[in-house]
Amino acid sequence: MSSIGKLMKQAARIQRQMEEVQSQLTARTVDATSGGGAVKVVARCDGTLASVTIDPQAVNPAEAQLLEDLIVTAANQALTRAKEIYNEEMGRLTAGMNLPGVM
Repeated sequence: MSSIGKLMKQAARIQRQMEEVQSQLTARTVDATSGGGAVKVVARCDGTLASVTIDPQAVNPAEAQLLEDLIVTAANQALTRAKEIYNEEMGRLTAGMNLPGVM
């Protein structure tokens, strides 16, 4: 088999594996909290948010700005963790290969 044929087969195999991992990452979640647990955000490893939970005791109309800041902080932490996991999983598939546009 020619080297191009081998390369094409390898690329097709990697693409199938990447699709499988991406599907798994859609179901995988990470969570982060802020404000001592007053706000909890769950993110999927595909980069989307799954849920936001707010402790009812944290809700004070006079402190709405603080609560908003806590939500942003927890969301950013959860999304950062999710992205790290995504990059780790995809990096395992493409280790040692120079595939433009993959990462």
